[in-house]
Amino acid sequence: MKKITTKGLIKYLLMLALAGLLLYFAFRNISWDDFVTGLKSCNFRWILLSMIIAWIVVILRGLRWRLMMRPLSKEVTRLEAYDTYNICYLANLALPRSGEVVRCGLIANSGKVTFEGALGTVVLERIWDLMCVVIVTLPLFFFGKFKDFLIEKMWYPMVESLPFGAVWLLVGIILSIVVLVLLFRAYRKKFAATRFGSKFINLWKGLTDGIKAGFRMEHKWLFFGYTALIWIGYWAMSLFTLYAFPASAALSIWDALFLMVVGSLGWIVPVQGGFGAYHFIVSMTLVPVYGFTQSDGLIFATISHESQVVQMLVFGIISLITYAIYSKKYKKAVIEPENVNNKG
Repeated sequence: MKKITTKGLIKYLLMLALAGLLLYFAFRNISWDDFVTGLKSCNFRWILLSMIIAWIVVILRGLRWRLMMRPLSKEVTRLEAYDTYNICYLANLALPRSGEVVRCGLIANSGKVTFEGALGTVVLERIWDLMCVVIVTLPLFFFGKFKDFLIEKMWYPMVESLPFGAVWLLVGIILSIVVLVLLFRAYRKKFAATRFGSKFINLWKGLTDGIKAGFRMEHKWLFFGYTALIWIGYWAMSLFTLYAFPASAALSIWDALFLMVVGSLGWIVPVQGGFGAYHFIVSMTLVPVYGFTQSDGLIFATISHESQVVQMLVFGIISLITYAIYSKKYKKAVIEPENVNNKG
């Protein structure tokens, strides 16, 4: 078992404190009577349907990831890809951004794909997801209220917060990458001779192999089909949550798309399971854009977030149990023949 370091514990507690602080700012001025009454008025059948869609999305994500890993190994099963994805989400509820490392480690534990190779496919997967966020955001700029909010409340503050502006930041990143590549090419042999350099080069090779595998995958049309269904699923989840709450039931599919994009920012903030960040961002969006009260904004954010968290917890625990069972059987099947051969 990996030893918990003081640095790791402090980092975990700081992220937990940030989540608590964001929850405090989100809920500090609401009327709890109105909040509870609003929750009771929700149609939980729509929320249940949203949770079912969320589960289907995880299945699709597992199938897509398996497809990306097939050039590295055709032995990874659908169940392994699905279970490790569920466990990934479960890990993120405990420690932000840990899930990707956990699922790569679990796949590598089977001996079918190296950790570095699996991580390379995850990097490529996240690049595709980022591109999808950009693609689904573009139509919103054709609607005045969405365009104004995205530019004035999100883009401008983000750019203004940068010390030298977005352009200079981009230039600095590109120049830094160029310098690092040139230095690496010039001193590669000396660097590779060191212990750290050897490990880094092996990690880099595994990552690039994983990324290349993503481009070599069979049935690319199936990859794009899975991707489209995943994002349609997210859109449907947002829409069904709108239908669940009387104050938002009359909003359109474009409103659902807008709130899906805004909500995704809440999951990006490095806090446990998006707690606090999701509630704060979504509720603070609903108030100025739609004229919601703070209580109504938080009710929507709560049913949207907590329904996903419950789904992650339930299926994450189930997958943790099933993974433990078949991974134990797999190890037994591998170890027993080795023992027989050694005796012989």
